[in-house]
This record gives sequence, C-alpha cells and structure tokens, in this order.
Amino acid sequence: MQPQSPRSVADTRELRLFLEELCCNLLRFHHATAERVPPETISVNQEVNLGEAQGFADIRVRLPSARPYFVEVKHGYPAGAIIDHLSRKYGLGSPLTKEASKVILVIESREGDELERIEKELKKRLRRGLRLEIWTEEHLLKLLREQFGMEIESIGPENVADLRQAVDQAKGRYAFGEGYANDPLQATLLWHFGFWRLRQLMESRGPSPRAVLPPGSYRSVAVLFADLSSFSSYVRDTRDDAVIRHVLTSFYSKTRYEVLNSGGMMYQFLGDGAIALFGVPESGDRSAGDALECARALIDIGSAVSHEWQRSIDHVQGSGGAHIGMALGDLDVVSLRPFSRTHVGVIGDSVNLAARLTSAAAAGEIVVSNALYNVLPEELRQGFSEMEPIEARNIGKIRAWKLGAVGLR
Repeated sequence: MQPQSPRSVADTRELRLFLEELCCNLLRFHHATAERVPPETISVNQEVNLGEAQGFADIRVRLPSARPYFVEVKHGYPAGAIIDHLSRKYGLGSPLTKEASKVILVIESREGDELERIEKELKKRLRRGLRLEIWTEEHLLKLLREQFGMEIESIGPENVADLRQAVDQAKGRYAFGEGYANDPLQATLLWHFGFWRLRQLMESRGPSPRAVLPPGSYRSVAVLFADLSSFSSYVRDTRDDAVIRHVLTSFYSKTRYEVLNSGGMMYQFLGDGAIALFGVPESGDRSAGDALECARALIDIGSAVSHEWQRSIDHVQGSGGAHIGMALGDLDVVSLRPFSRTHVGVIGDSVNLAARLTSAAAAGEIVVSNALYNVLPEELRQGFSEMEPIEARNIGKIRAWKLGAVGLR
C-alpha cells in the first residue's frame, strides 16, 4: 500500500470527525422520529472515558428505557488497528461497557474477505453479551436516505457540505415547524441551541424566532468556561500546523455538541477555550446540574483530545486535558447591532468569575463558585472539596469548591 500524502491524511482525519458528528445526529433523529423518543431525553456523548486501560469510546448513546450502546467510527483505519482498538475497549468489560447492549462499527466499504475477517475476529474478542453491528458506507448511505432524504453515491470531502445542509434542514424543520425558512436568525439559533431545545422555546415563548433570545437581563445563569491545559506548550512542540488545526477542530466540534446535548447554549469559543450558558433564556431547577454534567463530559473530551495530540508530537507534555471554571449569576444579553437578534453578546460578572475560576483549576479539575455549589442537588455535590479563598484579579477573594479526579460518567 502506498503511503498517504499529508493532504489525504488530513482529509481522512477530518472526514472521520465529520462522520462522528453525522452519526450523533443520525442516531438522535432515528430514535426521536422512528421510535418516538423525546429528543431531550436522548443522551449522546462523545469521547467517553472507559477507564485507563480501555481508552475512550467514540460515541455513547443512552435512552430512557433501554440499555446504552456505543458507536466506533473507524473510517480509514486498517483492519488490524480496528480489531485491536475495539478489543481493547470492549473486550475486558469496564463498568460502562458491561451495561451496554451493542457496539456499532462504522467503516468504509471493504473487500468481502477483509470485512468478514474483521467481523469474525471481533465477535471472538468482544465481551460476551455485547452485540456487534457493522455499518459499511452502503448501509450508512441507506440510513441517510431514509432519515434525511439524501441521494448520494459515496461519502467524501466533496459532498460534506450537502450532507451538513440536509441535516441542518431536518433540525430546522423540527425546531421551527412550518415557519422554517433557513434565514440567518434561524441558522444562528441552531448554532447556539439544540434543535429540540429550540422547539421547546418556540412553544413557550411564541411563534417568532425573534422572541427566543431578546436583549435583556437573565437571572441565575450558570456560566461554564472550559480551557485546554498546557495549550501553549503543545503548540510550541508541534511541528505540523495541520495537527494543531485538527486538534482544535475536534475540541470545538465535540465541545459544542456536548453543550447542546446537555441542553445548554453554546455561546462562543475563545482560542482554546469555550464558554457555555445554562439557564438562558429560561432558567430552571436543573440548569446548574446540567452545566455540571456537561463539565464532566468536557473533561473527558479534553483528555481524549490531549491524548491524540500527544501521539502526534515528540516531546512528552507535563499535563493535558481540560480545566473548567463555573459560576452562577445574572447576565445581560446585548444586541451587537440595532434591533439585531442574529448577533448578540452577553455581559456579567459571572463570565469573568468563571474565567478566573478556570485559572484555579488544574488539568482534569472543575472549580465552581459557592453560589453555584449551593444550588446543586445534594447528589451532585459528592466529591467536591472547599478550597482556600481564591484571589481573583479585579474581583476580590472568592469562596469556591473543587471537583478533582472526575472519573467515569
């Protein structure tokens, strides 16, 4: 086999990342439409920590009344690597995989003998009771036709835009119903919120998308600030800029999906950091808890991204993963242009406080303000320890709580 050129390697990595996102959306839509499962009750997580020996599952899907299952997107991997990776993850049986019903393996089309070899070997190595499903490109195309009406002959960089447009149109129709026009405001809202969350907001706040997030004051918003650890060190020791771009795209894509999966608002990315809001535009008893569950998931995503980055460079990094700060407070949503709803910003002390608390968190840690800690349900406070007061620049001394060694979700 001829070695791939750097361009084709980059395309394969990015296509695999796109396929992971595509499978997340496909599965959520399938369960929501074909099985009538409310989409807000479907949990789809990426980069789920299975334990130190097993590594990270690409995708885990949890439904309210069924056993969870996993999805592994191994498009472009050689057969031996596929067998080794899935055997390591699902052969020993970690606490998370023991409760699962199946593993779906997503791969490109293969010669018959090779596909048969992969299936036969994996069925021998996967733990007993864990079913194996293999989705070749042909099967994935069939599912896309059924779910999104896409008529394409293959999946590649040349038709990614068409695939994404089909998925976004399905999200828009679900969120806005007959009022969906794919206008700039609707597209912006679909970037910031999950499509099922938008449907809830449209039902509660009125038929106009302009009513979803109007300028004004919003009370008791949980702000989450996630930042990659040792980012400057990783960049300094990375010779290939394409690796940096791929790692950041992976972090951005998976972080945004997790925020939307948790019912939050993906506000913005700042360099290697991300800001998410929970309780906007409607606050509820679950906002702080949802934000914490999202933070736990982002710890896994940060760790998986750092592991992948470390495999691409020579110098061993002293730390990696993500560190997260969270605060609770009031925010003002401000239009960035007169009468605009498409371009908005937020201001509030809690945004600055979350950023300061992030600086006090080490890799793999979550630091929350005292106000946020106090509104968490009792069961979610387990594992927190009170810190010495944190001196926050331009804010003063802050009482805070730290959650370290987050562990499995």
